[in-house]
Amino acid sequence: MDLQAKIRSLLGRSDHNYFLPFVLIVTLLVGLWMVFLSHDSLINWARAGIEVRRQEAQMQQYQQEIDAMDAQIKALSGDRDSLEKFARERYHFAAPGEDVYLAE
Repeated sequence: MDLQAKIRSLLGRSDHNYFLPFVLIVTLLVGLWMVFLSHDSLINWARAGIEVRRQEAQMQQYQQEIDAMDAQIKALSGDRDSLEKFARERYHFAAPGEDVYLAE
């Protein structure tokens, strides 16, 4: 007897008519538990995936800022005039004996 015939005979018999509804209900309950109630549920998994993508984007933004700062450090460390200009513009530094006026 092949497998399909065995399944038909089991499901067709009156004393096994409860088996198919039982399997469907248990499968539904396990599915609901996996989606909503479990610690490792699909909802938590999706939230974690969104958080990982957000943090990766933030890491990329920080890396771009670091690269820009590294380029600025390299430019400032190479030339004393550019360093002096940067300090005067950014931090309002003045040479001894100079007066600084800020207009905002």
